[in-house]
Amino acid sequence: MAASHSFSIFLLKESFDADNALEDENPLLPAAATDNLPPDATLFVLDAHPRPPWWKGYFDIQQDLLQATKGALLFLPADGRVFALCFGHVSHNLKDESYEYDFGIRTTLNCVDPSKLKNTDTVEPGSSRRRRTQLAIESELTYFDVDTDSSVLKSLTGKVKPEHADLVKQVTGASSLRISTPARADELLDLCTRLLAIYKEVSYLTTFPNIQKITPVRDPDQIAVLNDALVKDVRTRSENVRLAVPDMVDYSHNNDSLYVKFSGAGSSLLYSDTSIDHYYEYLDRSAVPGATVTIERLKTHRLNLTNEFGDARDSHSVFKSLIYDTTPQEGGSTYYLNEGNWYEVDRDYVTSLQTRIDPFWSELDYLPECAFKHEGDYNESVGSAPDFVCLDKTNVSPAKQTRIEPCDLYTVRSGRATLIHVKISTGSSLLSHLFNQGANSVELLKGDDDAPQRLVALIEKTIEGRAGELASPIEKNDYEVVFAIITRKDPGQKSLNLPLFSRISLARNIKALDRLMSVPVSFGFVKHTAPPEPPKEKAKRPRKPANTKKAG
Repeated sequence: MAASHSFSIFLLKESFDADNALEDENPLLPAAATDNLPPDATLFVLDAHPRPPWWKGYFDIQQDLLQATKGALLFLPADGRVFALCFGHVSHNLKDESYEYDFGIRTTLNCVDPSKLKNTDTVEPGSSRRRRTQLAIESELTYFDVDTDSSVLKSLTGKVKPEHADLVKQVTGASSLRISTPARADELLDLCTRLLAIYKEVSYLTTFPNIQKITPVRDPDQIAVLNDALVKDVRTRSENVRLAVPDMVDYSHNNDSLYVKFSGAGSSLLYSDTSIDHYYEYLDRSAVPGATVTIERLKTHRLNLTNEFGDARDSHSVFKSLIYDTTPQEGGSTYYLNEGNWYEVDRDYVTSLQTRIDPFWSELDYLPECAFKHEGDYNESVGSAPDFVCLDKTNVSPAKQTRIEPCDLYTVRSGRATLIHVKISTGSSLLSHLFNQGANSVELLKGDDDAPQRLVALIEKTIEGRAGELASPIEKNDYEVVFAIITRKDPGQKSLNLPLFSRISLARNIKALDRLMSVPVSFGFVKHTAPPEPPKEKAKRPRKPANTKKAG
């Protein structure tokens, strides 16, 4: 049996070949005379000079120790296209814009045996959570716990279908295709020709029908087009451009003096909340014409969270803080910018999300309007009413375990223990955290026998032992979850008020609560009536008294 060899394969775009696919400054050299190259192939080699490893000096080793990096990159024309075969660590010498970014993952999805998968790499765009899952035995995708509603598949490893076993043994697909194959050098042309045919197939749509609903956009050319669309809409101040802090915000410190300011184009006033209109005002005050806004400026301008003196506590680029969507072609895919990354989302999938989520929308007419800046103040105000209990910042998890807040507001509706989770924001990461919190809370209350008693104890402590009928449905494990989102947006828009990845997170948690745990769940909007605070100048620090010495 011929030995198998492992290497990576990139498919170049149609306008690239051996003459223009390499970075201008690269260490590769044309290979010396060879006798076994495929027809019309071009081979470059990496032949770095030997040098001592870093740990030689680290331990002051006296003997001569040298190591060198070696590699090769083969450009191989096949069936009208050009492939780049990489042996060793040489792929970084290819221009980012030179190759097809979906070649590896799509070819793998088309040729892998769906029952013999070994590894998955996924990312959840809404929370930026990355996960690698490996199984000791070959298994189906369901065993990898890939949530196709909320996760993006970044790479996949497995054994190929029997009809391709003579070609390759195992594949890993990402941007490139990493293969293990017994093919000889004179069989590489046939290998690449067959891989190109597999890449062009659409069988993956049947084998993995939901796996590619959301895909990261990594092609620099496509990203450039999308960035141009973004810049155009920023310049015209389009309504589909929004701004949000791209991270969790800890409001527990300096709650009354948390402000937003901008930097990168001059001094900034302090703003009470995050808004794209405040950024536009900052540009106007800094005399930055809209026509001069570029991607580079969006990346160098900063959104800063500060105290009343303007001291930055957290800082993010404005580009990373933008939330934006665009549909370049009518009826085509929608593209979303989230935390600085572009994603392509199947148009039918966007529609199906709305169909799945909107039936769970509720008017929430039993909750009052919010006249407060922070949800903590709103929770405390509502919790003072006889039928409500404020459980904001409490903990229902066992001692020495991860803190889990049961809810922000607790009440009883239609005989059910109603757990209300409140958020002033329609920012993607904040809402994703809110929805996850709702599911985690009920999972603990239903899965831990002592958790309901801890919840009852929290209620009795909060309202000084007057729990009465409020605690009764908890003893029956009869719960309802409500997500209350405080916003100035039109509640009639329902799920369309939420960023895409918040909708995805909401759909996943609705499924967990409604279907898997049989807990009624709803979401809705509370009108935010607090007047927007005008920007303010930075506060002046109190002057320290001068040191004085007593006369001797």
